[in-house]
Amino acid sequence: MKKKVFSLLLAVAMVLSLAACGNGNNGTDTTAPANQETTPADEGSADTTETSQGGSDGYEIALVTDLGTIDDKSFNQGAWEGVVAYGDEFGIAYKYYQPTEKTTASYVETIGLAVEGGASIVVCPGFLFEPAVYQVQDTYPDVNFILIDGEPHDEDYAEYRTNSNVMCIMFQEDEAGFLAGYAAVKEGHTKLGFMGGMAVPAVIRFGYGYLQGAEYAANEMGIDSIEVQYYYTGGFAATPEAQAMAASWFESGTGVIFGCGGSVGNSVMAAAENVDKSVIGVDVDQSSESDTVITSAMKMLKNSVYEGLKGHFGGNFTGGQTIFFDVTSDSVGLPMETSRFETFTQEDYDAIYAKLVAGEVNIENDTTIETSDPEFHSKLGLSIVKATMVE
Repeated sequence: MKKKVFSLLLAVAMVLSLAACGNGNNGTDTTAPANQETTPADEGSADTTETSQGGSDGYEIALVTDLGTIDDKSFNQGAWEGVVAYGDEFGIAYKYYQPTEKTTASYVETIGLAVEGGASIVVCPGFLFEPAVYQVQDTYPDVNFILIDGEPHDEDYAEYRTNSNVMCIMFQEDEAGFLAGYAAVKEGHTKLGFMGGMAVPAVIRFGYGYLQGAEYAANEMGIDSIEVQYYYTGGFAATPEAQAMAASWFESGTGVIFGCGGSVGNSVMAAAENVDKSVIGVDVDQSSESDTVITSAMKMLKNSVYEGLKGHFGGNFTGGQTIFFDVTSDSVGLPMETSRFETFTQEDYDAIYAKLVAGEVNIENDTTIETSDPEFHSKLGLSIVKATMVE
């Protein structure tokens, strides 16, 4: 009898051991903290990662990625950090879901999985979620949504509608871009570059602020000419074409390029590493990605998501509207602690930041101004800065 019991226990142990070895991440390349358990997705559904935090039966906070991972050093990571910060502080369970396709249908399906998993609020980082949120705000009226960098609209852009269960978070990218351009000129650069991704409002605001920041610094320093190469790649991927263009700019004398468009920045970094030139990162602190990154024009995604979650669980969710986060709430800026400036100081940064907070600097952020407009420079108040629009 004892031998039978021992054999049974041994068999069970072997099964459990094999099951543990097989519990993988189903293709999701993430690094989960010790207090997280990575779980495989069901056949044909989204990949997920969950935590053991919180006391609810389900995972009340969910984040749906835009196909990237939560350690992408960009939008997904910044938003996820806000989820983790709030969930850990208040003991609320959280989980992220990764769509299998970059389509509205896949985003909608993945959001549905999050709701089925117990989410009372879903964080959607990026404008690609606009059509999906437009649909799910009606499908799940009792669930709140945080949409970052976008506003809900239908697939044809014919109707924009934000229900009371959707909080749209936008940023004053023009202020972050202004600080980056200002710092670049203060650092001694008079030949700059701006390589944006798609010409969407957020990227346009970054670029227009960048030009005006350079203008403001040049005026303070008595510089009479700043040259800027200006280009939109049309996408957010790292490409050989973008790297080659950045390399040609560096070879022609450009000292620093603002890589403003997701992985477009990685193309710029690759080009800069070959010629010992400088890069300005975007959205999050990208200093760890390359020694060429002297600073980053940041959106404090973590802070904004945290505030959105705070409103949701505090009973004062600001749904049905678009909230702009700016310098007055310390929601945009440069990461001075990790910046690699040689002449631009913390005191310089604090001084210009204080002027922005006080409203002493006027930044034109009208994204309807076309770069092809003959009056482009005058409309942005540029007289020292001469931007060359690269086709």
